[in-house]
Amino acid sequence: MIATVTSFSSRRKLGALAVLCALTAASGCSSGGSPTSARRTTKAQPTTTSPTTAPASTATAAPNLTRPQHVFIVMLENEDAGNTFSAASPATYLTKNLVSQGAVLPQYYGIGHNSLDNYIAQVSGQAPNRSTQADCTTYTDFVATGPVGLYGQLPGHGCVYPSSVPTIAGQLQAKGLTWRAYEEDMGNTPPEPTTCAHPAIGSPDPTVKARRGDQYATRHDPFVYFHSIIDTADCTTGVVRLEQLPTDLASVATTPNLVYITPNLCHDGHDAPCVDGEPGGLVSANQFLETWVPRILASPAFVQDGMLIVTFDEAGTHDATACCDTPPSPNASKPGLTGPGGGRVGAVVVSPFVRPGTVTATPYNHYSLLCSLEENWGLDKLGFAGAPGLACFGADVYNAPRP
Repeated sequence: MIATVTSFSSRRKLGALAVLCALTAASGCSSGGSPTSARRTTKAQPTTTSPTTAPASTATAAPNLTRPQHVFIVMLENEDAGNTFSAASPATYLTKNLVSQGAVLPQYYGIGHNSLDNYIAQVSGQAPNRSTQADCTTYTDFVATGPVGLYGQLPGHGCVYPSSVPTIAGQLQAKGLTWRAYEEDMGNTPPEPTTCAHPAIGSPDPTVKARRGDQYATRHDPFVYFHSIIDTADCTTGVVRLEQLPTDLASVATTPNLVYITPNLCHDGHDAPCVDGEPGGLVSANQFLETWVPRILASPAFVQDGMLIVTFDEAGTHDATACCDTPPSPNASKPGLTGPGGGRVGAVVVSPFVRPGTVTATPYNHYSLLCSLEENWGLDKLGFAGAPGLACFGADVYNAPRP
């Protein structure tokens, strides 16, 4: 199995230029440069708690063992696919190394603007509302204005959803599977906690702007927007600092089934330049990937049955295009503020289940990602992940022969 994974790099030149041109059809292909950036480290020590889990439920659907069972998501910020994947992109580790090792999804879209509604969609299937579109600068409770509607959508507005709104975290726990969110810089500014950090209900969010030495952003941590998580001990064990990740990657048993990684506001590319003097943007995002992705790809869980997805929450706000026939949001007439979506961001998928050099023209979005994970683990489809016409990852992505 290890030979299968490491062989990706030996084939990275095959079709690499064609991949880049497919991603940048609108802008063409050109030569590019190399990134330079330094990653700031922190001194906090890993915790010794286990990934968040619960006893298995009596659900009858079994995980699909022909699909990845350990999924690693790295969320980056605010880039158009045409810029990220151009031959001139400074994100060369992403666009050359990782692209050559896996599948490129050039027609992958955000579902709205600004950031938070995209993160919420990934873990719950809930559509944007005016508060999440505005990134919840005040951390308010969601106020429902009616009963749950079509495709599990709760009408209303606000930030923190009631416990009745399910998430993939709860689904995994009910199945006896595990999840954990790894948040860079969380807890760097006392008295901010080092686990499950979020404002008090009704309070302004102090992480809206990056602070020197602490660039954690609550709005990029979707799990703390659900009472079903923050009101329980699951949040303390499930939402942890990034420094915990190397310890958890040491064995299959300690690696959660869902690993959700949020870099800080500099290393996710959101800020440029950054408050600590780094360049930010794709340069610093690329350096983050170079630092952390090799550890993931070398981990026992990834080698056994893993899948890495690197994508972006949204394109620039000038691009409010959408895909995938998503039904209208009951809470936002224009999820993208000026249009139906969050624009074309692209994604890269690396896995032993994926043939290196793959390019798929299938349109996907963040609801598709949720749908794909739920299919892998035999879970029900939440929210718009269950909408008709939505494509989940299929044979166009999972196309590598398995022993």
